[in-house]
Amino acid sequence: MIKKYIILFLISMVPLIELRGAIPYAVAVDLPLIPSYIISILGNMVPVPLIYIFGRRFLSWGKDKKVVGGFCRWCLAKGEKASEKLQSKAGRGLYVALLLFVGIPLPGTGAWTGTLAASLLNMGFRKSVAVVLAGVVLAGCIMLAASLGVFGAINIFKP
Repeated sequence: MIKKYIILFLISMVPLIELRGAIPYAVAVDLPLIPSYIISILGNMVPVPLIYIFGRRFLSWGKDKKVVGGFCRWCLAKGEKASEKLQSKAGRGLYVALLLFVGIPLPGTGAWTGTLAASLLNMGFRKSVAVVLAGVVLAGCIMLAASLGVFGAINIFKP
């Protein structure tokens, strides 16, 4: 069981997958829901401070490098696009927009992208991390409900 929890934690740390993949994994392998939910949130939040502090610096440094340049340019473009989208839709409600951006589990939205957008917009560190945490909790609730619905429906058809 510990191995499954470690896999769950690691899945929730992976960019673009995050807890959107970790929670369905937990439901699929029949892990207890509350500990799985908490571990997924913790795993998803581990990289957030590092992304905020070092993400922009690394991407700016690496955009002209031969080996990582393409990836860095792609990440910067994605982050800047997310930042522009947040700013244009939010106006003064930028933190609410960040919460919804992270909290609604769609492809390309999540803690990694939201934190990078917050960093690119020079939003405050503490408040951004708190809002991203709230968004991750919201996304976790949505994914848990969706996973239980899908896997619950599958279990109905089992003999």
